Parts: sequence; structure tokens; C-alpha cells
Amino acid sequence: MYLEHLSLTDFRSYAQVDLALEPGVTVLVGSNGIGKTNLMEAIGYLATLSSHRVSADGPLLRFGTDRALVRARLVRGGQTTVLELEINASRANRGRINRSNPVRARDLLGICQTVLFAPEDLALVKGDPSNRRRFLDELLVSLIPRHAATRSDYDRVLKQRNALLKSARTGKFTAGHEATLDVWDQHMARAGAELLHARLELVERLRPHLAGAYAQLTDGSKAADAAYRSSLQNMLDDDGGAAPGAAVPSSDGEPGQEDLRTLSVQELTDAYVRAFAASRRKELERGISLVGPHRDELELVLGEAPAKGYASHGETWSMCLSLRLASYYVMLDDARTGGSAPILILDDVFAELDVQRRRKLAAIVSSAEQVLVTAAVDADIPEELSGRRVKVIPGGIDE
Repeated sequence: MYLEHLSLTDFRSYAQVDLALEPGVTVLVGSNGIGKTNLMEAIGYLATLSSHRVSADGPLLRFGTDRALVRARLVRGGQTTVLELEINASRANRGRINRSNPVRARDLLGICQTVLFAPEDLALVKGDPSNRRRFLDELLVSLIPRHAATRSDYDRVLKQRNALLKSARTGKFTAGHEATLDVWDQHMARAGAELLHARLELVERLRPHLAGAYAQLTDGSKAADAAYRSSLQNMLDDDGGAAPGAAVPSSDGEPGQEDLRTLSVQELTDAYVRAFAASRRKELERGISLVGPHRDELELVLGEAPAKGYASHGETWSMCLSLRLASYYVMLDDARTGGSAPILILDDVFAELDVQRRRKLAAIVSSAEQVLVTAAVDADIPEELSGRRVKVIPGGIDE
């Protein structure tokens, strides 16, 4: 898959811009703050419906406007697809596929697939667990778009359940609320189980690729790994194994993610229901849901220690890059069974790396079908990424 044309209207700093692209490597060069990242952000948003820079859509709209348009023409195996995404300030975003009637924005998910590397990726290691959960969920939705609905359902139920729990803290909780909470428990257990089951499977797919990518980028003196830490597992362990016969020790004899991996979605649902019941008193006291995928952690391990807090700056960068590369390799696995190879986007990454890491990363990604790179100066780009150069100027492209 590659992007043949990108058009933006009222997106970030651009009133209107058109960018023609081609397979292989394209480097967008321009001074810092001139809008290179805005172009890459638009492509990433088209793929994931989220920005790697901000959590809300408002900043994506050019100041003083109430909507932005992102249009892209994609080529996959000789077939062209035109995607249009309308980002709105006061109503739901909408999309179009091949100029058809408007559809929900999330109906575009899975059509344009990207892996985006950016300086913000440091938060994957150094930031709080929400950054790593978001990483997993965005990759999950790219691979299996129907899980966008799973995430949405879970977030909706979590919000309603937390509102009920908060009512208890303000003294407005009644017997009727208690019955309603039982109903929300069932809904949240089912949605949470589906999300947890999918995340656990994804982590198992990522782990060997993460280890391999880290070895490619470094001298191989330390091994990289990841472990999914679930709040549900903690409840099962505290309860002495609340699911009789379901928990199976992992191969190294330690309880953890492999226990949960042996459970079906229905078994996870039942376990969540029991966990909600066991934690209800604490949840009513605190006014918040204490068990669920929103409380889980993807622990990144380097050697014998957690990467967070123990990795050096260089190791942190290598781990972040390895996570993105692992995503790319997982997508390539899917491409071999009928999916499409993702577009690689490296947004101002090389300026952050030493010469050795620059060359190793460039050598790894150079064979991708399409690689889009941004840089302030040509000198930041390794020789391994020779390709077309595009100059970005204020408000547009210098052809």
C-alpha cells in the first residue's frame, strides 16, 4: 500500500495544501515549526482517528474554522481507493469512501494503515500506563477494525458506571442505583472481557517482534520483552483463583498473563463479574471503577529490569523504536495473509538519534513499500534513505 496524493483543507496551519507522493522514500525537508508534522499527523489521523500529538480534535482545525477535511488517494495492488475525512468542531466526524454517501468516521478504519514514529513516542516508555494502553488499542483497531466498537462500548459503560459510583460518594446512592449498577457490571464485564482477550492475544504477537527489533537496533547485550499486567489478574490472585480450574500457571511457573490467556471471552466475563462484586465496597467508597482494562499496564522489560525508570536515554529510544517496528512486523504478518503493508512515517525522528541508531533504523525501514520522513535539514537523513526530496514552506509545498 502507498499514498499517492494527500489534500488538506483547514487542517492545522494549512488553509489548503496538496501533496503528490509515490512509492519508496520521500523526505519532507523544512525548518522547524513550518508544518511538516501537520502533514504526517493528518495521514496518521486518517489511519487511526487519533493524533499522536493531542488528545482532542479541536487543535486539528485551523484557527477560526469549524471543520477540517483530509483527503487521500491510496493504491493497493493496483486498486485505488479515495478516502475523505471531515473533522468537525460541533458534531460527529464523518467519512467517505470513493466519494460514496457519508459514513461514520470509524468505517474508514483499517483501510489506510500506518506506523508512525515520532519524538512523542518517548512517552511509551517514560509516560504513564495510559500511553501504553493507547498504543495497544490503536494497533488492535488497525488490525481488527471492529474492535473500535469494543473500545467505544467499554468507554461508554465505564463512564456510566463511574457516574453511579460517584453518586454513592455524594450520598445520592439508593437501592435503585444498586440494581442499576448490577446491570452496568454485566455490560462492563462483557466489553472489558472482549477488550482484554484481544489485548492479550496482541501482546503475544508483539513480543517476539519486539525482541527481534531491539536486537536489530542495538548490540544485543540486553533482551527486550513485554508483559501484560491485568487488574483482573490481581483480583483473581487475591481471591485465591476465583475461576476454579481456569487459571493455568505460565511456563516459567509464575502467575500472570498466561493464566488469563487460557480463558475464553465468556470465562473472562464471568471473572470480571466476580471481581466487580469483590471490589464493590472499595469502589463505592472511592467513587471510581478499580478493575478493568482501563487499569491495566503493558510492562516493558529490558534485561532483568523494567524499562521505565531503569533504561538509559539511548535504551529508551531503542525500546520506543522497537515497539513501533514490532507493530510494523505484526502488520506485515497480516499483509502476508491478505492485508496490506503499512505506510511508515518517521516524523523528525533522526534528529533525536545518534549516528549508529540512525543508520540501523534507516537500513531496517528502507525496504518498506512507502516511507515518509520529515527533517529540518538534509544532514539528519542517513544515506540509506536516499529518495525524493520535497521542500515544505510556510503554508504549502515548494514544487
